[in-house]
Amino acid sequence: MRIHGRGGQGVVTAAELLSVAAFNEGRHAQAFPSFGSERTGAPVVSFCRIDDRPIRAHEPISEPDALIVQDPTLLHQVDLFGGLRSDGFVLINTSRSLADLGIAEFFEGHHSERVLRVPATDIAREHLGRPLPNAVLLGGFAAMTRAVSLDAVAGAIRERFPGALGDRNVNAARNAFEYVDA
Repeated sequence: MRIHGRGGQGVVTAAELLSVAAFNEGRHAQAFPSFGSERTGAPVVSFCRIDDRPIRAHEPISEPDALIVQDPTLLHQVDLFGGLRSDGFVLINTSRSLADLGIAEFFEGHHSERVLRVPATDIAREHLGRPLPNAVLLGGFAAMTRAVSLDAVAGAIRERFPGALGDRNVNAARNAFEYVDA
């Protein structure tokens, strides 16, 4: 999978948390970022592979099974959907419709249950008091794909962020899971 966002949104952390969640469920996983000049607001891509067998590939993912778009302002600036499989999953951080985002035509013929929107920034503000959508989107991703369980995502979050911060992030992820599941 690929995660697209901007520096400071937790794109790299999201991929790491997802790989830890998969690993904790007994699977093989890897996560790694790709970015230019590291600065807040710069476009960032992070990659995550999950498999039941050892992973030998270490190059960037050009044909993802899934995409998470943490920052919808990138939709028309970067070729986010390049290489996406026709049956791939897409999770976008927005409350706007695909038509309002100007991408509805791209997804014509795509399975509608595999292209979802979650107001992750709003959920993050509610639970964390800050616009950090990464953990929120992982909860939504778990509900949408079932690639990892919500419990595994929660465990990875708590491992990385112990105490109250971890609890708030887990609650935000749970909120997104329920949002997508509904």
